[in-house]
Amino acid sequence: MAVSTELLSRFDILKTLSPDALEQLASQSALRKLARRGVALNAGQQEEFLCFLFEGRLQGIDFTLDGREVGLYFVEPGEFCGEVGLFDQGPQPEYVMALARSQVVMVPMATLRQVMFESRPLMEALCARMAYRVRALTSHRGLLALPSVAQRVCGQLWMLLQASAGRQDSPPLIQHPPTHQEMAIMLNLSRESVTRVFQTLQSRAVVQRDGNTRLLIPDASTLEALAKGDQEL
Repeated sequence: MAVSTELLSRFDILKTLSPDALEQLASQSALRKLARRGVALNAGQQEEFLCFLFEGRLQGIDFTLDGREVGLYFVEPGEFCGEVGLFDQGPQPEYVMALARSQVVMVPMATLRQVMFESRPLMEALCARMAYRVRALTSHRGLLALPSVAQRVCGQLWMLLQASAGRQDSPPLIQHPPTHQEMAIMLNLSRESVTRVFQTLQSRAVVQRDGNTRLLIPDASTLEALAKGDQEL
């Protein structure tokens, strides 16, 4: 399906581009629909497109040597993924899959690379995104090394809270929190283990569910202490 310049300009990182640059990208981009568990980007392949999420939710996924899934990050509407190849023209390092029915805009990497070198704001935004992703993945690998199940879960919740737009709310909240199964995949745990930790956190009023799209954090200081290992659950 064809893509309009108006659609591309909805993505914050592309808003600074000139009309000519947007037209150049739009003429070569395509809108794709993904079913749940549909693959947006394949690991090990030299992808030719960056993936911009218009609707739905995506997750970056890798696999352990024994074949178990490990979730690496989420992609929310308005965000993008697959940018590593812009800088080294190497293969895509991880799979990106749809967690729900999604619509993505596939932007050609070669054209975006050309536009990137002609637009300092776009270059700065892409570099900042890369730095954020590297820091997040480094922190995530640190979580996987923790022997305590409770500290892994609390650490992941604390990281999600720090990245959430709702961190300044009262009480702080995480928008669109991952399910227990998604958390288990991210932390290499069983879903039952994650559920037990959540039940304890809820009984101590550290977290509180607010429907399916919001997780309230009434006691953020305790969550931080649990995440850092200063307290035990």
